[in-house]
Amino acid sequence: MFKIKSFTFNPIGENTYLLYNESKQCIIIDPGCYFDEEKDSFKAFITQNELKPTQLLNTHCHLDHVFGNKMVAETYQLTLQMHEREKLVLSYAPTSGLMYNLPFDNYEGGVILLKEGDSLLLGQDELKVIEVPGHSPGSICFYCAKQHFLIGGDVLFQGSIGRTDLPLGDHEALIHHIKTKLLVLPEETVVYSGHGATTTIGEEKANNPYLR
Repeated sequence: MFKIKSFTFNPIGENTYLLYNESKQCIIIDPGCYFDEEKDSFKAFITQNELKPTQLLNTHCHLDHVFGNKMVAETYQLTLQMHEREKLVLSYAPTSGLMYNLPFDNYEGGVILLKEGDSLLLGQDELKVIEVPGHSPGSICFYCAKQHFLIGGDVLFQGSIGRTDLPLGDHEALIHHIKTKLLVLPEETVVYSGHGATTTIGEEKANNPYLR
């Protein structure tokens, strides 16, 4: 069974997720650690819990979600996994960093491409890839049907949705894909968002003003 550890990192307040189980292996999703102390605390949790990172995933590649990619990849010898349509977004991230006065060293290694329906396994536990473009052209979510949770990136928030005024954003596409890909999931599904608190599919179906 997955255990989920969340961290809130960097000046933009991004949620980084670490999923692990009884195998002592773990999956790192959207490492946003920017400052050295954030990187140290993240690595310390892994060391203290005797975990072995085996997968590095990005829901999308806006700068606040990729600050720690290079560190994680080099520390644990991992190859980044993401959607093909995020390659351009990843390459642009350092330029965005300079605009926000947040320079950083970008990940520049190889990538493993993910697409709708792909399965990611950690022992007996499974995540399924769901494509939900709109906030970013290759935004994906990671869904665990067995435990009823979704690692959603910046697609769906408590009472809100991902912004679409950034380059390559598409508001109509985001609304369409949330309604057809996410709101059809069981209402008890817990959504772990890229910023802010958790929510559920049922709560957002009932109350989210952007989805009426």
